[in-house]
Amino acid sequence: MKIVLAADSFKESMTASQAVAAMREGVRLALPEAECVGVPMADGGEGTVDAVVDALGGERITVDVADPLGRPTRARYGYVAARRLAVIEMASASGLELVAPADRDVLRASTFGVGQLIVSALDHGATELLIGIGGSATNDAGVGMLTALGATFTDTEGAALPPGGAALAHLHRIDVSGLDRRLADVRVQIASDVTAPLLGTGGASAVFGPQKGAGPADVEILEAALSRFVAVTEAALGHARPDRPGAGAAGGLGFGLMEFLAAECDPGVEVIAHTVGLEQALTGADWVFTGEGSVDAQTLLGKTPFGVAQVAARTGARVVIFAGRVAPDADVLLEHGVAKLIAITSPGTPLEQALRDGPAALTRAAAEVCRTL
Repeated sequence: MKIVLAADSFKESMTASQAVAAMREGVRLALPEAECVGVPMADGGEGTVDAVVDALGGERITVDVADPLGRPTRARYGYVAARRLAVIEMASASGLELVAPADRDVLRASTFGVGQLIVSALDHGATELLIGIGGSATNDAGVGMLTALGATFTDTEGAALPPGGAALAHLHRIDVSGLDRRLADVRVQIASDVTAPLLGTGGASAVFGPQKGAGPADVEILEAALSRFVAVTEAALGHARPDRPGAGAAGGLGFGLMEFLAAECDPGVEVIAHTVGLEQALTGADWVFTGEGSVDAQTLLGKTPFGVAQVAARTGARVVIFAGRVAPDADVLLEHGVAKLIAITSPGTPLEQALRDGPAALTRAAAEVCRTL
């Protein structure tokens, strides 16, 4: 029997690799003769670097960068030398969690630190960038990132704009002649589950701005500023498609990456699955075990367990989803190719205990399921 172990992280309890190891131990206890193939997974958000680095044997590189408000911080990315692939989580440099609630200022928050990570990746020889763009504190459409990469954004007086999305209201000229020339030979892949456009009632400012501290007046300022950015981008590049799915992701970082760096944008779990070779691993597999901290009906909207199930459906492997919490409405997953939903934590278990005991609980649950196969 062949079992593929393709777990995401169980937030605050296990990384994806630790979850795979816990599952592997459970399989060993119940089915010692089974062939186990571990493929740590992610969906483009937190844990993407760890999943890809662990799956492909890469390294983690730490860099001094600017946080969303320009303060010094340290961020890391993954690098797989054999493929010249750099894996970046934008939130590590420009994420909302880097700024205390009282200090959040979405009008001037910048993605400059993301650009610094890209420069470091280029210095290491990367020719492919995989960028997960969830969890941002920013709404600058990637202008900070592009500034770090050598582009300039100036007002009518020729002065460089200050950081942040609001400043784009005064944008007059974009000069991309100084962009790092190495980018011409780099393929950029965005991993994002956000399909929002850049502008409008379903766009970056209106939908995600309030989550970053923007009030109604701030949203209007940002919407007008990004509209100005689109117009000047069109003049500078000869193209600008703010309506492309994903353009509004990460405060418009998707737009900046797609228009200026020719990035491709696809659902996160699909990108990660392709990168780590999930479908190849599933060839000839009887079962695939996947999971994350919590599953519910929203798991159908691009979360890792459902993405794994979709890949498994193409290979004929049957799917078991493990989770710390399985919501009642998660039963809808059973209508989409999932054979079993397994909660590894007993109802009523205190959260602190559930997080602490997660690996052992996952091992026990995997062993119990294997005894029934």
